[in-house]
Amino acid sequence: MSDRIRLIIKASWIGIVGNAILAIIKVIIGFAAHSQAVIGDGIDTLSDVATYVIILFMARISKKPPSVKYPYGYRRAETIASKFLSFFIFFAGAQLFYTNVQNLWSSSQRALPDLLAVYVTVFSILGKFLLASWQFRIGKKTNSSMLIANAKNMRADIILSFSVLLGIAATLYLEMPIIDTILAIGVSLWILRIGFKIFMESNTELMDGVDDTSAYEKVFEAADAVKGAYNPHRARIRKMSSLYLIDLDIEVDARMSVAESHQISVAVENGIKERLDNVYDIMIHIEPKGNYEVDEKFGLSRDKL
Repeated sequence: MSDRIRLIIKASWIGIVGNAILAIIKVIIGFAAHSQAVIGDGIDTLSDVATYVIILFMARISKKPPSVKYPYGYRRAETIASKFLSFFIFFAGAQLFYTNVQNLWSSSQRALPDLLAVYVTVFSILGKFLLASWQFRIGKKTNSSMLIANAKNMRADIILSFSVLLGIAATLYLEMPIIDTILAIGVSLWILRIGFKIFMESNTELMDGVDDTSAYEKVFEAADAVKGAYNPHRARIRKMSSLYLIDLDIEVDARMSVAESHQISVAVENGIKERLDNVYDIMIHIEPKGNYEVDEKFGLSRDKL
């Protein structure tokens, strides 16, 4: 096992254990302190646990070599797992939203949150900050986009916890339990947003697309920089987990030997790798200069950007 994979697995386990402890404490204290907002914050932290489980799963499964059935390897399993995760997060947010909307319109007496809710939220903010900082450092060290993305997500969760803290403080100061219920509805909407965002991001990958279309400019720049490479076209870029799969057609002088054409394609490939991080594979198709095919139905040229 490589040092990189070992570090990612270690970071994943720490992320799972750390977030699981925070989530359990917040949910239990949330119920004990009669704070729906803290319960919602705990459910949001549970989504981080699920995300780290996916990262751990991916770190292990990505070690498997390509097979006859899966010649590109197993990294896209992360996308499938993310799709299931989005449904889980969305359902949890919808349940929290439904429960608190019912409570909002209920005429029953609401209990005022206990001071414990403040303490556990402060503890959560500190814990999240330490976890996010460490995970971001390991993500940079291992060049793991999954760890970096999740560290950024945890930093956003710190803002959510700060909002919960301010809401609970206002609830206790004004002695208005309804503020906690309204805050819990806001947290549920935040969770629904996260679930929807993960769902849409995985859609792009499953449809063989990319969100950052500036990658195409870098591919064309790399081809233009190589002497003897003409008319880069029919470019296709897709993602597999955090990695790029790139297909590109270029034209060369028809009088060139196969070896010379190959050297040009290698130079274009190296130029793309210099401009784009996390490239998994590049396929370059060589055509004679001036070649024109009317039935090319897919791929992009510079004029289509």
